[in-house]
Amino acid sequence: MTPLKNDIFIKALLKQPIDRTPVWMMRQAGRYLPEYRQIREQAGSFLNLCTNPELACEVTLQPLRRFDFDAAILFSDILTIPDAMGLGLYFTEGEGPKFKKTVRTAADVKQLPIPDPHEDLRYVVDAVSLIRKNLQGSVPLIGFSGSPWTLATYMVEGGGSKSFQKVKGLMYEQPAVMHLMLDKLAQSVAAYLNAQIEAGAQAVMLFDTWGGMLSSEDYIEFSLHYAKQVRALLKTDGDGQRIPTILFTKGGGLWLETMAEAGYDALGLDWQTDIGQARARVGDRVALQGNMDPVSLYAQPAIIVEKVKTVLAKYGPGSGHVFNLGHGILPDINPDHVKAMVDAVHQYSPAYHL
Repeated sequence: MTPLKNDIFIKALLKQPIDRTPVWMMRQAGRYLPEYRQIREQAGSFLNLCTNPELACEVTLQPLRRFDFDAAILFSDILTIPDAMGLGLYFTEGEGPKFKKTVRTAADVKQLPIPDPHEDLRYVVDAVSLIRKNLQGSVPLIGFSGSPWTLATYMVEGGGSKSFQKVKGLMYEQPAVMHLMLDKLAQSVAAYLNAQIEAGAQAVMLFDTWGGMLSSEDYIEFSLHYAKQVRALLKTDGDGQRIPTILFTKGGGLWLETMAEAGYDALGLDWQTDIGQARARVGDRVALQGNMDPVSLYAQPAIIVEKVKTVLAKYGPGSGHVFNLGHGILPDINPDHVKAMVDAVHQYSPAYHL
């Protein structure tokens, strides 16, 4: 495949010398862009957009035409695996994702298949191949999956939740059943990410959106343990190149030292974690990604520039930092404010790489 013209994102994840800090943004292909909304309308539904490789490719590339991002991220959804397990994913306007079937008993878990990504998730694999081809080596492509714990929360709850009562109830009352479920999910996630790597993903990220809802001991047993299992199963050599790995646990700032031992090259930070303190805590073990507050993008560009400068200064000099938001961009952000952020990273980060 075409060699990378811009590889500073990869180098930063591997803590190699670079001349500025790379920048990309979670949910950078999405609803804040009018051109995305146009394609979404054309597709007829969010799921139609996800399952059409040509349209998924188009929306992946859209933000790169507007902004000088240093990476593209596959346009997809974290719930593709449970859908491929036969749970019937659907989206209700204003309510988020839901499943027609839930998983709440030992019998339910035993019936869950481990999807074959080349068969059951072929549309994602094809999208990765198509996006990689269309990028023509301009920037690296990030593949991703939801973490086993996060996928389990949706599968047990049947959708989103505030209290996570059902999934925590299963975890507390039938831990063996929960472990069986998480083990199946870890195998499924690893196979899915490996298929993305084979198809051309040049870095992969595990989104543990709901790990932060657990107590410390439960996080280690039911979330981080399976993130480690996924990492151990990943084949991180593609095109003869090392494929960097990123673990992002929203609300995981309490456990950074333990997370740094999980085998990932980088940890994503949410906006509630001080990135300077995080760097001091993890040392040279991992790179860090983040972590500007997504809501700060509502502010005027001059304020956004100051917020960027604060994050850069807190991380300090040297490689190992990928600039990002602390969570996904919100849907009604002005695209001009995104440009202000990206341009500020380009303008002010070289001083930290002299």
